[in-house]
Amino acid sequence: MYRQAIENLISWKDGPYRKPLVVKGARQVGKTWLVKHFGEHYFQNTVYINFDRDETAKQLFELDYDPTRIISRLSAHAHEEISPSDTLIFLDEIQECPKALEAIKYFAEEEPEYHIIVAGSLLGVFLHENASFPVGKVDFIDIYPLNFSEFLVALGEERLAAALGSKDYEFLLPFHDKLMDYDRTYLVIGGMPEVVQRFLDTRSFLEVRNVQESIVEAYNHDFSKHAPATEVPRIVEIFNIIPSVLARENKKFMFGAIRKSARAREYEAALLWLTNAGIVSKSTCVNKIALPLSAYADNSIFKLFYLDVGLLGYKAGLRPDVILGDGEFFEEFKGALAEQFVFQELKSRKMVPYYYSKDDSRTELDFLIDTGTGPTPIEVKSGRALASKSFTNFMRDNTSIRRGYKLSVLPYQENERITNLPIYLAETIAA
Repeated sequence: MYRQAIENLISWKDGPYRKPLVVKGARQVGKTWLVKHFGEHYFQNTVYINFDRDETAKQLFELDYDPTRIISRLSAHAHEEISPSDTLIFLDEIQECPKALEAIKYFAEEEPEYHIIVAGSLLGVFLHENASFPVGKVDFIDIYPLNFSEFLVALGEERLAAALGSKDYEFLLPFHDKLMDYDRTYLVIGGMPEVVQRFLDTRSFLEVRNVQESIVEAYNHDFSKHAPATEVPRIVEIFNIIPSVLARENKKFMFGAIRKSARAREYEAALLWLTNAGIVSKSTCVNKIALPLSAYADNSIFKLFYLDVGLLGYKAGLRPDVILGDGEFFEEFKGALAEQFVFQELKSRKMVPYYYSKDDSRTELDFLIDTGTGPTPIEVKSGRALASKSFTNFMRDNTSIRRGYKLSVLPYQENERITNLPIYLAETIAA
């Protein structure tokens, strides 16, 4: 299964200023498979340690942080000769061994020639707990679910994926209906690697939902195992309420949706846990068109999205045939899936998708990103109607905006300052 992140790993390996690498991402987005695949194809050998399963390995880091001693013990433990240039050292589930995480600092300082990668399902949460993290001594890479291009490659549509990447709109035009069908299929399956693989093996949407159910159950297990006991009920409440909030016309997250008496301060720690774990992400509101967008973000106003559109469909209780058939009773939630899809496509391209809203008007934009040419507005339409008063007013009032994008089910069309893109081309806005 091809993952675009392999190119980032290759660049890290060959980089002149390489540091130990921290691979971040939520549970089951394919971190372990990706790093093992990288080691198999780009190194002579890989020393793999899983601290969740290997208690003996933890003891190798208990005595001290001397890199020479640790390498010697790791080599003996793994029955492998460790070469600085030809061996990948992969320390997985590192949250189970805080001493190993702390030891990375000394490898960066004293033995930088070694290739070391660490990963952990809840590493984002772990960074905020009682551990000494080697700040400034590591590189980072984020792993997300498969985006739409990667999904096409998995289905054997490499040429279509390449055309998406090169923005070859003319080439893609005859394939529009086919790509829209693939897009609806992706809305059901999503990009979690195990779910995609199960579909490839069985072509069964029932099996797809079964795997998605097991992933959600695993997340619920993580809540109980890793989160503070006092926060678990609130974590579950936030996680469960997201589909119903996204189904509303105003998708802004309100804690009152959980219960009328709920207050933000009660749920701050629970929400931080979910976002640090990578299971949930924020799209924060900005109310001024200026760069950097982060400087004008109101962190108290935001939308919440899951990490994967397939999990959103599962949690909403939507049958696959409803999404694939595009039925009339699906109209209300169709917009939620469309926004979720666009959000994670932008995230997979390392974009920070804000949304725009003004207090003194009804002008609101689904997303606002910085593409390097200035603030770029994005309107998401789940149907064929492209009319949007907010978007029209925004473009009229902000003449300095070079280009805005409307994403819908319609084919590509270029207009003055506005590009109409089929929704499956969302990732190309950030490319």
